Amino acid sequence: MNFKYSKHAIEQIDHRNLDIKLIDEILENPDRIIVDATGLSIYQKLDIINQKPYLYRIFVNTKKNPPLIVTVYRTSKLEKYED
Repeated sequence: MNFKYSKHAIEQIDHRNLDIKLIDEILENPDRIIVDATGLSIYQKLDIINQKPYLYRIFVNTKKNPPLIVTVYRTSKLEKYED
């Protein structure tokens, strides 16, 4: 599926020093997709970096054509992943 990156998403990827190729891979093969209360799809993937787990979360407005990536972040707090 083709996705479009919002200006905000591109800024956050740059600001957070994230690898856009990895973001593309996560969009193609997420561990799970959650639809939140606002209708956004949240693509999630767990990745291990230097023996530490990190959760990537990519917020996508799937009502747009092509789907619009709203924002992206990586966290080491996994409580939302494990529910």
